[in-house]
Amino acid sequence: MKNKTKVDKKPLCLKFVLKKKPLKMRCASFYIPKQSKLKLKPLGEDAHFVSCDEQTIGVADGVSGWDKSGIDSGIYARSLIFNYANAINDKLLPEIIDPKTIIREAFSKNSNLEGSSTICVVTHNNGMLRGANIGDSGFLVFREGKLIYKSQTQQKRFNCPFQLGNHKGGDGPECAVEMELGVKEGDVVVMGSDGLLDNLFNWEIQDIIKTELKLDDHDDKYNNKYKDLAFAIAEAAYYRSLDKYGVSPYAIASAKAGKKHKGGKIDDISVLVGHIVCNWDISSSASSS
Repeated sequence: MKNKTKVDKKPLCLKFVLKKKPLKMRCASFYIPKQSKLKLKPLGEDAHFVSCDEQTIGVADGVSGWDKSGIDSGIYARSLIFNYANAINDKLLPEIIDPKTIIREAFSKNSNLEGSSTICVVTHNNGMLRGANIGDSGFLVFREGKLIYKSQTQQKRFNCPFQLGNHKGGDGPECAVEMELGVKEGDVVVMGSDGLLDNLFNWEIQDIIKTELKLDDHDDKYNNKYKDLAFAIAEAAYYRSLDKYGVSPYAIASAKAGKKHKGGKIDDISVLVGHIVCNWDISSSASSS
């Protein structure tokens, strides 16, 4: 019989390598148009745009004062956002998108329309938020359950915001207030039209975020998580808007301006949320060492 040679086989070693990718902003939105008794404006006067691929969110709010002239400023707002989306999707803008450039591009294509609108645009690029705002829409940034930033609003007087428009007295893109803010993993961005900001206090939005963002970041249901967060914030703002006797930011602002107003403010409510997250690339290799 031949002797069997015993061969020592080295165990196979599997090596995993984690590589950190640039920070990303996962986004979602929810919109509740104002209910009209005559149902003449089923779409309301707000419009918004969300692109996770391009890391940008924006909202426009048509100024309702045009109703007196028989003009639906919601059409103006929707056209602004349509122009904005086209500029993004057609790659007409630089790789690092400048929010004020977006506003300028969108406004330039609206020269043949009557009406006016506020607008707020935010872009994200690997931990840096850039924003531009005209009027009383805006955005907030929360970190570890606390508000760390709120964008500046622009009003000429109480309840009369700066507004993009081609009419006499209308404002242009050069009026935009620009801002830049560093963000880190876990930060939450909440953008809204004044239908949100006039009805909910900062701390109320903060509490909703703490309640809703409990799922693990890697949960395969994360898309629903952000949609649910936007819905929860919008829903709270909607119920406050119907409250005739409660306290709201709008009621407080009214009192400061010498106006009498109790409760919330019935309006279109747009809510956009962004969550700054870190993605990882996982690679593996096998060896007998």
